[in-house]
Amino acid sequence: MSRQRQQLEPFSAPPAGTGASTAADDADAMVDDAHGALDEAAEQELIDAIMGGEDPPATTASAAAPAAAATAEAGAPTKPQFDVLRRVVVPGSKSKEFRSVPIPPHRLTPLKKEWLKIYTPLVEHLKLQVRMNVKRKTVELRTCKDTIDSGALQKGADFVRAFSLGFEIADAMALIRLDDLFMETFETKDVRTLHGDNLSRAIGRIVGKDGRTRHAIENASRTRIVVADAKIHILGGFANTRIARDAICSLILGASPGKVYTKLRTIASRQKERF
Repeated sequence: MSRQRQQLEPFSAPPAGTGASTAADDADAMVDDAHGALDEAAEQELIDAIMGGEDPPATTASAAAPAAAATAEAGAPTKPQFDVLRRVVVPGSKSKEFRSVPIPPHRLTPLKKEWLKIYTPLVEHLKLQVRMNVKRKTVELRTCKDTIDSGALQKGADFVRAFSLGFEIADAMALIRLDDLFMETFETKDVRTLHGDNLSRAIGRIVGKDGRTRHAIENASRTRIVVADAKIHILGGFANTRIARDAICSLILGASPGKVYTKLRTIASRQKERF
């Protein structure tokens, strides 16, 4: 019995996991050798074809195509491509829009003199139909089939209204070219109730000698200001209009022009640093 045990001992089972791992390693080694042989054969075939001036074998391209398709399927989905959106008035969707802008009596004569300069940008740039109604003292605007921008009618109305309030045509043209401009109108009584000589002195402080104060406020705030009796009209961006309005309100409340100039210099220096 002892001899039989001694003879069977060399044939005893190996430890757990040893035989399985050895077989797996052998299988992986065989697969790697096979892949390596195939890769080397394909690479050598491709080099021979290139050196001989022939076209690469079709098997390489056909083998690469499924790999690219698999990569595309495994990767993230491609982004969809959309056409550029434009604000277009769809013909037949609604009737033509109409807008009438009243003109004050004292601006009718300048309107007639500058009618060609007012008419040209409205028709050529905004593609609107325009006419001057002398009986009703209005400028009438209407869209047509050639109007592309849906906001053209509003821009045209703002342009005509700015001219009627007293702004120059060159300044009012900015309302057509830019989208972030608007007009603000307020009266001196909205800030402080003044009558007689007090109102005249307040208006004089706003305008200044030969219009210097008004020009200083315009240059510092990058706006345009029109003083029509007790009404003040401001044309510019939101932040710039606020700067000009604060300066004018300070003058109406009785602040000296010197203090307003100092404040405007500080604001102008800050804007230069920002830009």
